[in-house]
Amino acid sequence: SSKFSGPILVDQGEADNFLEEQLKPDALATAFNKAGLNLIVRKQPDYDHSYYFISSFIGEHVAHHARELR
Repeated sequence: SSKFSGPILVDQGEADNFLEEQLKPDALATAFNKAGLNLIVRKQPDYDHSYYFISSFIGEHVAHHARELR
């Protein structure tokens, strides 16, 4: 069995209404760090939790994970 050790890519909109109370990106980073896993968090100014935000970065995520899973 193999274990994925490559970095996970996360984009977070800084104007996201769910940021601190529900998404808790700092807690995610802490959990990854404690588990010894790699996490890349990119904070995107002026983006919220909309479909526009997702569509703006989805191509980069698909490309990133395709590279990492090779």
